[in-house]
Amino acid sequence: MESPDTSPASAAANAAASEAATILAHHFPAAVCDAYSRFGATRSPDEADIVVLAVLLDHIPDQKRRPKSEPADDVALVAGLGFDSVAITEMVFFLEDLFQVQITNDEILRVQTVGELRAFVREKIALSSAPRA
Repeated sequence: MESPDTSPASAAANAAASEAATILAHHFPAAVCDAYSRFGATRSPDEADIVVLAVLLDHIPDQKRRPKSEPADDVALVAGLGFDSVAITEMVFFLEDLFQVQITNDEILRVQTVGELRAFVREKIALSSAPRA
C-alpha cells in the first residue's frame, strides 16, 4: 500500500487546491461548485467541462465580450473572446490549482479555441489520474 505524499510540494499543492476551491465557492454559481464537488468524487470529464467553461467565462478580460450563452467549441479565445496573455496566464494558474495539473507555456500556446481548452484540460486530468509506473 502506498503512503500518502506528505512532501512540502504536496502540501503546497493541496493548499493551492483548497484556496482555489474556496474562491470557486465564493465567486461562482452553486451549479459550478456542485460540478466541482462531483468532479472531486467521480473525476468525470463532463463535470470538469462545466467548471472549465465557468472559469473561462470568468477570465474574459473585457466582460462586454462575454457571450450571452455558452460559447461554441470553435470560438477563438483571443480573436473571439478577447483573451490576452495576462488573462490566459491567470486562467491557467487557476485551472492548475483546481485540477492539480501542470500546464506549460508551450502547451497552452497550442490551445486556440474553447473546444481545444476543454479537450486539453480533460487530457491533463486524465494524465494526472493515470497510475504511475
